Amino acid sequence: EDYEFTYALAAELKTDISFTAASSESSELRAKIRDLGPINPNAIEDCERVSARVEEMSAQKEDMQKAKDDLLSVIDSLLSAMRETFEERFELLNTHFKRIFTDLFGGGRAELVMGEGDILEAGIDVTAEPPGKKLQQLSLLSGGERALTAIALLFAMISINPSPVCLFDEIDAPLDEANARLFSEYLRRIEKTQFVIITHRKPTMALCDSLYGVAMQEKGVSTLVSVNLK
Repeated sequence: EDYEFTYALAAELKTDISFTAASSESSELRAKIRDLGPINPNAIEDCERVSARVEEMSAQKEDMQKAKDDLLSVIDSLLSAMRETFEERFELLNTHFKRIFTDLFGGGRAELVMGEGDILEAGIDVTAEPPGKKLQQLSLLSGGERALTAIALLFAMISINPSPVCLFDEIDAPLDEANARLFSEYLRRIEKTQFVIITHRKPTMALCDSLYGVAMQEKGVSTLVSVNLK
């Protein structure tokens, strides 16, 4: 009755055993069964369901790990190409910057210096030596010298990657008359770019093909004035 056995089924399992030993073993087994707690009749189905879920999640994890590895590989490849391209363009920019600085200042020398560390994260120092001065950081130059050095760097960028149109807004404002003339003369030498310049400096206005200004002859009424210098 306890094990739902018939006499015939029990007879097949009949063997000579020690009743005392069997009773002791039975008690131990019953105690272990009690320790297991309530029995879940759906345990097998639950196990199969959880196992299927584990397999599904494991497959997704493998796919995500593979996607991550592929993405990291692409990033490494891009960074390597960026470093190579940046280093090449930086050297080219430095070459043009040195030449244009000398042309604008009528002598002297300047250089772009890459800082330490990763080339994509390192800083860049600008050192300049106008004629008659010692080599020094850009921050130690006068306002006009800093402006003309920055203009030299800008022209260097334009020379290696020309733009069809370039807008300058008061770029020559910090320059004295002599440097403004140097700026305007060099600007005339650039042929592949059309410049639109906002300026009040006479040397710069003198090099332009056309001038456009706004006059207010009556209060609150603006009038556009244009001059074709050709």
